Amino acid sequence: MAEILSQQEIDSLLSNIGNQEAVEEILTGKRDAQKEITGYDFRRPNRLSKNQLRTMQNIHESFAESLSYYLVSRLQTIVTVHVTSVDQLFYSEFILSVSNPGCLYVFELGINDGSAILELSPQLAFVIMERLLGGNGESVKKVRALTQIEQSVLKGIVERALTDLQGAWKSVGNLNFKLERFESEADFVQIAPPSEIVLVVTFEVMVANRPYLMNLCFPTFALEEVISKLNFQHLSPVGHSGKTGIRQEVLSKQILNTRVPVVAMLGKTQITIGELLNLEVGDVLRLNKKVDQDLEIIVNNRKKFYGKPGKFDGHKAVIINRFATEDDIGD
Repeated sequence: MAEILSQQEIDSLLSNIGNQEAVEEILTGKRDAQKEITGYDFRRPNRLSKNQLRTMQNIHESFAESLSYYLVSRLQTIVTVHVTSVDQLFYSEFILSVSNPGCLYVFELGINDGSAILELSPQLAFVIMERLLGGNGESVKKVRALTQIEQSVLKGIVERALTDLQGAWKSVGNLNFKLERFESEADFVQIAPPSEIVLVVTFEVMVANRPYLMNLCFPTFALEEVISKLNFQHLSPVGHSGKTGIRQEVLSKQILNTRVPVVAMLGKTQITIGELLNLEVGDVLRLNKKVDQDLEIIVNNRKKFYGKPGKFDGHKAVIINRFATEDDIGD
């Protein structure tokens, strides 16, 4: 069904009879589109455009990926980090959103004498700390300020996170992020005036399938030189290439340091429950392998090789004779 024109559009058509171009604009909706006005709040100016915000998200997604690989190796559990939002807020709004007591790390940006904040939720801080000290991270912790010892335990994690963040920012500038101090009270952290616009990047950190929050807060006035370079179309390929390189490097390190169980299967047998109960010292169990047959070598519960048993340097050992074929795996 054809679209019904409004009375205003009908009046516009009648007043523009003879002007074919104006009539076409009215019928196609181009004139209305040209008259659309975007609201602007002078009390809340946006320092970054939408394209610049997308570039910031791209930068911090690269940081989130490299940080998640590092946390996997340190915490020895499944960890994923991803960006949930990139917002422009008043600094006073960010301070009000911080829990009390909090876990805030102030770090220098290396430009314009500016500083920024890395905020960990207290729950995330306690989970990381407990897993670093050998726990499972599942015990419930009452929210409280971190002690000096706990701050020292987390300091290495935060410094490594800042190193990864600095690497992600290389596509827009050579910034030098350096940890300055720890604060548990947000009111004592004054990196910007309360009415100043700050950039807040929010992350969701999944540790063993449990979600936790982490925030980065940058004052926009300290990043004026860098903001001018934030062009998504120009930086996207660079960020992607760097991201791929980081991924490959981290994966290679993780694979080389990953341990897998290797079992040499001497043989198998089956006995009844009655025979099991009557077993005594000196009894012999007959296996399904002959002494001259190759042993199955199982890697991570999968049959991968065949070999012969023996000794090496005073330890029991097995020498690999051949790879397992598809026929062997099917047995």
